Amino acid sequence: MTFTVQGGHTIRKRYKEFGELASFGLGASAGGHGLASSTCCSLTPGKMAGPWTFTLLCGLLATTLIQATLSPTAVLTLGPKVIKEKLTQELKDHNATSILQQLPLLGAIREQPAGGIPVLGSLVNTVLKYIIWLKVTTANILQLQVKPSANDQELLVKIPLDMVAGFNTPLVKTIVEFHMETEAQAIVRMDTSASGPTHLVLSDCATSHKSLRIQLLHKFSFLVNALAKELMNLLVPALPNLVKNQLCPVIEASFNDMYADLLQLVKVPISLSTDRLEFDLLSPAIKGDTIQLYLAAKLLDSQGKVTKWFNNSAASLAVPSLDNTPFSFIVSQDVVKAAVAAMLPPEEFIVLLDSVFPEIARRLKSSIGLINEKAADKLGSTQIVKILTQDTPEFFTDRGHARVAQLIVLEVFASSEALRPLFTLGIEASSEAQFYTKGDELRLNLNNIRSAFSLSQPDVLKNVITEIILSVLLPNQNGKLRSGVPVSVVKALGFEAAESSLTKDGLVLTPASLWKPSSTVSP
Repeated sequence: MTFTVQGGHTIRKRYKEFGELASFGLGASAGGHGLASSTCCSLTPGKMAGPWTFTLLCGLLATTLIQATLSPTAVLTLGPKVIKEKLTQELKDHNATSILQQLPLLGAIREQPAGGIPVLGSLVNTVLKYIIWLKVTTANILQLQVKPSANDQELLVKIPLDMVAGFNTPLVKTIVEFHMETEAQAIVRMDTSASGPTHLVLSDCATSHKSLRIQLLHKFSFLVNALAKELMNLLVPALPNLVKNQLCPVIEASFNDMYADLLQLVKVPISLSTDRLEFDLLSPAIKGDTIQLYLAAKLLDSQGKVTKWFNNSAASLAVPSLDNTPFSFIVSQDVVKAAVAAMLPPEEFIVLLDSVFPEIARRLKSSIGLINEKAADKLGSTQIVKILTQDTPEFFTDRGHARVAQLIVLEVFASSEALRPLFTLGIEASSEAQFYTKGDELRLNLNNIRSAFSLSQPDVLKNVITEIILSVLLPNQNGKLRSGVPVSVVKALGFEAAESSLTKDGLVLTPASLWKPSSTVSP
């Protein structure tokens, strides 16, 4: 004897809000898939406007409303600590300190215009007559500062410069050294020129006389001290011009390369089993002292074909405040849902229940016997349980918790020779989803199972059926999820490990450990 759930394999999904199991009608729907229709307008068209005009207006209204609520599907937010560290590294790579050490101080003084004042030109010639050579002996770029600019949507970058210069003169046998401190400043802003998409640029790089301090390191004779003082006075107008002309182009090139590296970083594919997830820049933004990169996403199959686009999220994506966190990477719920679905595709699991789980097989036979003894007697030592996952799982988040719900069909065959199942159940299995990290890998684990299915005597079979799903489905799916998802942005920004958290909008990654930022750029 075979008993089946009403409607066989036809299962109708009606997921509701997270926190309650959806109810599934197990009978076939007269309406095919049972998809509900909705309209953007419910007004009756007037006599003056035809149905096509009215439909067009409804469509335009719906499009306008949708566009008004769209937001990016992911946002990478970089705080000042990360910006400083990345720019500091780029300055090192561009040999910025070597540029400072090679500043032509003597040539800059000679070429400095006298402004039509003969006395000044005569003074320069008199001072330089006693200088054999003049050069920067040591140079460092101290810890950068990144602050909000006075104007909205701009960043002020301060780059302190620390140098020791020396000159040789026939008046003394030793090198006369003096200490020079100044500060280069630049503005980071969004360039919205029509030549291309919006991007970030660094401009207005300069240093002012007010930030320049020059001090003699050692005292010498009156004549040498007077000569050193005059030389330092001549450097006050010359050094800012040198920094602007020699160092500022290097600073701008360093920022451009940093920005290009960040754009390349967000485009690194994220492997999801056979599929992969990729991000592209929609637009940058400056918020306070942070840089935000608004991203679109796309899902690609193993052949590199785009299977799903995530250009915008219909739900507003609230970007969390960084506080003291160096960076955050938030991905919207619909992208996370698609990623989970890609890692858990529909598949079939077959188990010889009596061989693998003999105690569960005994309990199953006992439970079926309470319903129908003849059906229980048909179960042999080669009885088979087949679990088929339907479609892809649904992913829900609420108040920092997540749940994965999936539709499955469970079939029990009396023996390995049986062509038809003894019975079939359509079940919604709901599991707690727990995100965790290991190093720079994001992992997901499914815990526990709550099952919902319709049967005339559900309590008799519910516990043993739930235990079968728990013993067969959960270990197999967690095995697929255990490999994790490498998030390259973590190590690329200088961190060894990440930590994850859930918001009502999506999944947030932040660094779990801090690096020690470089304080200077040394040669």
